Amino acid sequence: MSGPNGQGHPPSPLPIVDGVAPSYVWLPAGDWPDMLTFLVERFPAINSATWIARMAQGEVVDDAGVRLTPQAPYRHGCRLYYYRALEAETPIPFEETILYQNERLLVVDKPHFLPVIPAGRFLHETLLVRLKKKTGLTALTPIHRLDRETAGVMIFSVDIASRGAYQSLFQQRLVDKVYEALAPTMPELTFPLVHRSRMVEGTPFFRMQEVAGEANSETLIDLIEQRQQHSLYRLSPLTGKKHQLRVHMASLGMPIINDIFYPDNRPCKGDDWSSPLKLLAKSIAFEDPVTGERLRFETGLTL
Repeated sequence: MSGPNGQGHPPSPLPIVDGVAPSYVWLPAGDWPDMLTFLVERFPAINSATWIARMAQGEVVDDAGVRLTPQAPYRHGCRLYYYRALEAETPIPFEETILYQNERLLVVDKPHFLPVIPAGRFLHETLLVRLKKKTGLTALTPIHRLDRETAGVMIFSVDIASRGAYQSLFQQRLVDKVYEALAPTMPELTFPLVHRSRMVEGTPFFRMQEVAGEANSETLIDLIEQRQQHSLYRLSPLTGKKHQLRVHMASLGMPIINDIFYPDNRPCKGDDWSSPLKLLAKSIAFEDPVTGERLRFETGLTL
């Protein structure tokens, strides 16, 4: 198991550098002769010369912050920290906007195409790393999810002490979330309507699918206005399944415009910015668990 540090894990012995927190990997049971052999096998995309150079610079350490050498013996159960690095990362030509900030929260308008956290081919070109660089707030942590393809309101925790209270709001469904989407006009449907279904992981692994069984997802869908062959819809998810809105709209025969996953998985567009998914996180509202104040944040973006 590996992942970025700073998402509820013990403090890292390595500092945040240029907005990027170190990643970590647990060392599983196995018979590797040394650390270098394990790392090359565990991360085949990174060659041995790169790991040797990182180790020489002190960028690979154990839980205690001890620098590891290529010949260091493999130690099952240890946690190893290192910095992710990408050979080349395409700049994403859209900027985030800070909507609100206090000592506990940072609320941001996320543009289309920008991932929230580092993963895969995205590291510096992520909302979290950009915001850490911009604000200097090294403890920033997102407290809910938003797809890379979706734009709109995104909330981050600034303060570790109060983070759990805000995360609990989302876990207990005490947050009112409203989205807007452009999708085909459906004159045969009567709005508002509620769509419920059972959603499970599909094929490929990054897609979701609906199956028979007890519903575990629910969305309230209403019509805002018709725009000839397409209409603007208001979507209010009452549950928070991955890709829920995209799956539900496609299931009703009105897939969101420019959705490359639903109803059919189409080829990846790579760095083509011309056709953003027409889905927008319009607003988020909740009762602040610290102050009791009713807070509501709305995007400045439109579809």
